[in-house]
Amino acid sequence: MPNEPRIALLGLGVMGAGMAHRLLDAGLPLAVHNRTRSKAEPLGARGARIADTPREAAAGADVVIAMLADDGASCDTWLGADGALAGAAPGTVLVEASTVTPEWIAELARAAAGRGCPLLDAPVTGSKAQAASGALRFLVGGDAAALERARPVLSVLGQTIVHLGPTGSGALLKLVNNFLCGVQAAALAEAVALVERSTLDPQTAFDVLTNGAPGSPLVKSLLPRMTARDYVPNFHLALMGKDLAYAQRTAEGYGLELASAATARATFQRAVAAGLGESDFSAVVEPLRP
Repeated sequence: MPNEPRIALLGLGVMGAGMAHRLLDAGLPLAVHNRTRSKAEPLGARGARIADTPREAAAGADVVIAMLADDGASCDTWLGADGALAGAAPGTVLVEASTVTPEWIAELARAAAGRGCPLLDAPVTGSKAQAASGALRFLVGGDAAALERARPVLSVLGQTIVHLGPTGSGALLKLVNNFLCGVQAAALAEAVALVERSTLDPQTAFDVLTNGAPGSPLVKSLLPRMTARDYVPNFHLALMGKDLAYAQRTAEGYGLELASAATARATFQRAVAAGLGESDFSAVVEPLRP
């Protein structure tokens, strides 16, 4: 791989856009693709090559990274008629950084192997701010040698790279991670609604909760957004509902029912039905308010 690896980044949502700007900040050659071309224009103005298709973006790349919404979007982007896999040269390292199911990762890995390309499933923890500042944490499954080839690129985007084991390991742990986050967010929303409906002084109550045992980093992050009703998306609410569904489905394969995930998912579905799917996931509290 050359000293300055050529990178293709597919998907320019909240996370993908921040990652793309970070790569350009580092001076790395970058091609980008997004279904809505207008989202790519600011990156083109900074020197990125805007590709009309994933296949075109992947052509000539040393590392191809996807940051997409779900299994379906990932499948279309990698394996569609103009998908990235068709444009990737044998030996190109493919990085699926989206939150998707281990089942889909296994299918994609087989297709990538047929093309002669190693696949890393490397979803991230962190949100908008971490993507823009290069402070993400990558949870990586796949071949160790492929990870070493991709490491110079991933190190620009993340402070921590955790190699968890074989293909699918990263996807699995990311679903466990988001399952816990989703359950905490739904529980926090109910707690906020209960405090606001009661005679308690909200500020005093929330100070106790954030500075006591319940005050996890996630609670400390979400509670100010809930109280300020600031729902500029760091992570879309609908995607958390999707991740809870994926976690449930994956757990069923291990003979485990995630009862708390089912309850939290219902709370998120209620918020989606209220038109909040594109808001930050802290907006899950809104349908519970009087």
